[in-house]
This record gives sequence, structure tokens and C-alpha cells, in this order.
Amino acid sequence: MAATLSSPRILPSGDSAVTVEFSRKIDDAANQRVLALDRTLAREPVSGVTETVPTYRSLLVHYDPEQIDFDALSEKLVSLAQRPVPPVTKTRRWRIPVVYGGEHGIDLEDVAKTLNTTPDDIVARHVAGDYRVAMIGFTPGWSYLSGLEKSLHMPRRQSPRLLTPAGTISIGGVQTGVQCLAGPSGWHLLGRTAVRTYQLHRDPIFLLEPGDAVTFSAVDAKIFAEQDRAAEAGEIVADLIAP
Repeated sequence: MAATLSSPRILPSGDSAVTVEFSRKIDDAANQRVLALDRTLAREPVSGVTETVPTYRSLLVHYDPEQIDFDALSEKLVSLAQRPVPPVTKTRRWRIPVVYGGEHGIDLEDVAKTLNTTPDDIVARHVAGDYRVAMIGFTPGWSYLSGLEKSLHMPRRQSPRLLTPAGTISIGGVQTGVQCLAGPSGWHLLGRTAVRTYQLHRDPIFLLEPGDAVTFSAVDAKIFAEQDRAAEAGEIVADLIAP
């Protein structure tokens, strides 16, 4: 019989939610346990649990206190979380087109200077990466990706911008990400994609899901403009390479 895993921390989050914390830092192994517990709760519903929200290192579990109390739920969650993480047999893999640099990626030149290389080299490294969606958050469709090459790790901007464009592809710390909606950001802007990871009147509303694999491909500004018009009309301009 496979050994059980270490016990997570159970933290109260108000009077109707608990946080199941697997790590205190960004960690792929912890994230895999988060997603495994999330899948388990979807497959084996616990009476009283109303919603789950996976993050990089923890799972937020909302519950109805009239159906299950904190202690009983905590005990059940710890038991489920200590199961060995089953292998994922099928992973959706997306290829997302990006126009890098210029007006679409205003930090590319500065990133290259900071890392003592060229913009073309930064693009080549970023495109070569094999990424995984660790979580969705901050704003609808904002996809946080793990797997950024160490040579591209760099601190976030000291002064965050109050507004950055929809579709921005950026790096910050040890992560890269796909920003769906315009909004504030302290990350470094490398480019933009026409892909809408969130589109309210489209089916599906959310394109990417935690656990999906992602790669990027470079396109020119003309292709980006064409794809942007198609995406605005509801077309999914990312390529689904594997189901």
C-alpha cells in the first residue's frame, strides 16, 4: 500500500470556509496536491461543501455550517488530502499565439537589458518553455503559469502600473501569465495575445483550467490584429493540441 502524504494545515477562513494549505511557497508538488484534492472533492462530494477554489499552494473550501461543522469537515479534508496523488492520464495542451515587443510588449527591451541578452533571445526562451496552469485568479481568466525557465526569473516592477492591456503576456518572479482583462500589474510585459481566456457570452466562458499545459508561439502584428478580430467575435484562436 502506498504511503500517505504529509498532513496539510487547516485554517479557518471566516465562519463558512476553510483553507487547506499544502505549502507556504510557490511549489509545483504542492500545486499538484491542491488540484488532486479539488478533483477528489468533485468526484466524491462531501455533504455541505458548496464550492472549492484552487490556488498555487492551497485549496479554499466553502461549506454550509448547518450541514457540516468545521471539525468534521477538517477531519474529512485532511484524510482526503493525505491520499497519494494519482497520475493525470489526460492533459489538455494549448498553443497560444503572442505578438512580442514593440507597443504590445513594452518591457521586452528592458527585460533583455536587465538579463544581459537580446529581445530575440528573451522571446526564444519564452516560446521554448513548457508551462502548466497552476491557478486562475486576481481577475477573470488571469492564468498563472508555472514552468518559467530560471534564466527568465526576475523581481516584479518596483512601481506597478495602474493599467495594462487585455491579453498581456508577462513575467514576474518565477512565473509567467496570461492576463485576459485590462487591469493593474507589477509584472514585466513581453507581449500580447488575442486569445480570450475569459469571454462571458462564449461557450466555454473560461478557456484555460488549472492543470492545463500551455506553450506559446510568436506571431507578427498583422496576424495578431486578424486573430483579435476573430476572438472578439467569439472564435477560440488558441490551438488545442491535445484533449
